Amino acid sequence: MTIIGVPTEIKTHEYRVALTPSGVRELTDHGHEVIVQAGAGEGSAITDDAYIEQGARIVPDAEAVFEQANLIVKVKEPQPVEVQRLRPHHTLFTYLHLAADVELTRGLMDTGATCIAYETVEDTRGRLPLLAPMSEVAGKIATQSGAFMLQRPLGGRGVLLGGVPGVAAGKVMVIGGGVVGQNAAEIAIGLGAETYVYDRSIDRLRELEVLLNGRASTCFASTLEIEQRLPDVDLVVGAVLVHGAKAPHVITRDQLKLMKPGSVLVDVSIDQGGCFETSRPTTHAEPTYVVDGVVHYCVANMPGAVPTTSTYALTNATMPYLVRLADQGLGALAGDPGFLAGLNVWDGKVTYAPVAEVVGVEATAPDAALAAA
Repeated sequence: MTIIGVPTEIKTHEYRVALTPSGVRELTDHGHEVIVQAGAGEGSAITDDAYIEQGARIVPDAEAVFEQANLIVKVKEPQPVEVQRLRPHHTLFTYLHLAADVELTRGLMDTGATCIAYETVEDTRGRLPLLAPMSEVAGKIATQSGAFMLQRPLGGRGVLLGGVPGVAAGKVMVIGGGVVGQNAAEIAIGLGAETYVYDRSIDRLRELEVLLNGRASTCFASTLEIEQRLPDVDLVVGAVLVHGAKAPHVITRDQLKLMKPGSVLVDVSIDQGGCFETSRPTTHAEPTYVVDGVVHYCVANMPGAVPTTSTYALTNATMPYLVRLADQGLGALAGDPGFLAGLNVWDGKVTYAPVAEVVGVEATAPDAALAAA
């Protein structure tokens, strides 16, 4: 039997929770015990009683969760006080985004715990099934938030993206044509904006032509093409992803001067270090700042703003993996190379090469770590 612990998320304005009552039911039906910190689901409109009805046990605080559980499941990366609670016998399953946080990586290495990252788990086609649902949410929120921040009282240009009869619609540039970019473009199109989607994969641009039904212009993401478009657009959504690695900068500080005063940048890649040179993480409490007259929206947990949607979308994706991990322990990774790709830290060693490169340590092959475990 595995004891699964669900602590309350403590990142600023994070309202999601890592497990729904349906998830508790799945795990208890498999003979495992689930302990949930009191009030952990309140931000997602899930009561303690709803967990209890499906077999969970409620404990008063996070300290009790970490003391009693051996498999900790979360949403966001552990905060410093949570890192201090981790022990070598713990397996942590959550979003980590370690390539953008050397300090956190070293902290997790010091704990000796096994850390599996949602965002680097792959399926048989090399896609990221545990990142996808939050990417869908983040892409939609990115355009919604950008449209909101374009309002003059919030520092924006005072542009309505959809325009009105006799007044042209606003222009939206989406850089990155993956899951985030596609969803950001869909919302921009729905608002009536003139929309441009940039990517470096011609095959993906062909797919987007079909998926978006020709309602957006698809463009190759060369530096010059992006630079030439910047003076015209009102909103730029950065949706660049390099699997498990730090995001490249696609707009530099020098290029900001090409943009209109009051235009808006939304950086969905901020969890991976940000894809704009001037990006730095913000929170829902203070979501924006201004650099050279351009409004930057760089909230590091955008889906946390809509937890009632995000929590269920996340659990739907993570649950099959979590059940296997509870049933088989690290053996669940042995027969699944994609799941094994989620292993980032084990026994003080980094097992994910892009993270090891950023931290400046030698990567341990994940299969070697698994064999030793």
